[in-house]
Amino acid sequence: MHPNALVIEIIQGKTTVSEASRSFDLTPSEIEGWVEDAKRGMENSLRANPLDIREQYEKQLRHL
Repeated sequence: MHPNALVIEIIQGKTTVSEASRSFDLTPSEIEGWVEDAKRGMENSLRANPLDIREQYEKQLRHL
């Protein structure tokens, strides 16, 4: 199973870190790191509005 799919299953509550660790012979800390990285990525993605970023970029270009 790809790490992304595993993290999604953990976040959705379909499996636990302990179960995944045993099933895929991975350390719990390794899996927990992936989950934390994914959560940070989701938070950042929800904060950033692509249209806002594009508008900021266009304003910067106009000021050059």
